[in-house]
Amino acid sequence: MTTKNIYQPFKIKIDKIEKHSRDVKLFRLVGDFSKNKDGTVFMPGQFVLASHFGYGEAPFGIASSPYQDSYIDLIIRKTGILTSALHQLKAGDEIFMRGPYGNGFPVDFISGKDLVMVTGGCGIPPIAALIEYINAHRDRFGRVYLIYGARTPADLLIKDKLKQWEDKIKVLLTVDKPAKDWSGYVGMVSELVDEIKIDSLDAVAAMCGPGPMIDALEKILRPLGISDRRIFVSMERKMQCGIGKCQHCVVGDKYVCQDGPVFYYDQIDKSWG
Repeated sequence: MTTKNIYQPFKIKIDKIEKHSRDVKLFRLVGDFSKNKDGTVFMPGQFVLASHFGYGEAPFGIASSPYQDSYIDLIIRKTGILTSALHQLKAGDEIFMRGPYGNGFPVDFISGKDLVMVTGGCGIPPIAALIEYINAHRDRFGRVYLIYGARTPADLLIKDKLKQWEDKIKVLLTVDKPAKDWSGYVGMVSELVDEIKIDSLDAVAAMCGPGPMIDALEKILRPLGISDRRIFVSMERKMQCGIGKCQHCVVGDKYVCQDGPVFYYDQIDKSWG
C-alpha cells in the first residue's frame, strides 16, 4: 500500500476508534495508500497483517472501500493477547501494518450477475469491502442481496453502513435473540430464502462467517440453484501468521493465507470447522 515491498511493515496512525459491540471495535488507519492501475488500493477480500510491538501480529480483512486511498478500516474483535492490546490503544497511537495479501473476490466474474452475499458475526469486513466496490459500479451488477445474521441486535456491526447500503442493495438482517425495539427478522439466515428473487442461471454468491453458516449454503444457496463453482467463500477467520509458515490455516492441500482467503466453495467443502 505505502511501500513497494509488501512484506515490509510500515508505521500507520490510528485516526479513530469506534466501539461497535461489547467486544468489537473499528480502527480507522490513515496513510497515503498507493492505487493500482484500476484505481483500487486493494481487492475486496484481501487482508493486511497488523502488529503492535511486543504483542504480536495477526491478519485482518479490510472493511473499507477499495477506492479509498487515505484510510483503511479494520474491524477487530477482542479475542487474545494482540487484539486485547489493540483495544487498549487510542486515536493518535501508531501500529505497524503490511500487505495487502491474498486473492479477493472475482469482481470481473461477478460483474453483470445477480449476487447474494451471506455473512454472520464478525465475518462482515470482506463482504463490506465487496459491497463498497459494487456500489461504486452499481450499474454493472444485477440484483444484489446482503443477508447478515448476528446473535443480538447489539452484535450487528457497522450499523451506519448497513443503513447507507439500503439505497442500492437489499439488506436483510436477522438475529437469534431480539431486543425490545427490534422489528427485523428473528432466526437463522437460512430462513430468509423466500425474500430473495434472482436469476439462478446467472447468479453468484459470496460468503464469510463461522462454520455453522454451512447451513445457509444448504438452505439458501442450493435451493436458489447457485452452483458450487459460483459460490465464493472467504476463509480469513482461519488465518494466523498470514504468510504460510504456521500451518494453522491449512485447508486440504491449500493454505488460506497464500491460496485464499477467497475460494470456490468446492475447494473448501467440509473444511468449515
